[in-house]
Amino acid sequence: MADLSSAFVAGPGGVMTDEVGVVTGDLELRTTLDGGKLRASVRYEGAEEWYAITGASCEIADPADHQAVHAVLLGVLNRPEG
Repeated sequence: MADLSSAFVAGPGGVMTDEVGVVTGDLELRTTLDGGKLRASVRYEGAEEWYAITGASCEIADPADHQAVHAVLLGVLNRPEG
């Protein structure tokens, strides 16, 4: 299992999660790859609790794609200016 994480700032509207609804502000993205299943989650920067990003889990055919998928998610979510 591999994990990647990156800090970001959510844009207007925040990030929808399965557990608590929308989270906003300074967040951290974590993607976890386990046997081809990529799971994406966020937490408030410095917090312990992670929340699954609604609709952001997927199957990937090649583990080498993990970093690229993480980068795309980060690019979509990181919108400090809106």
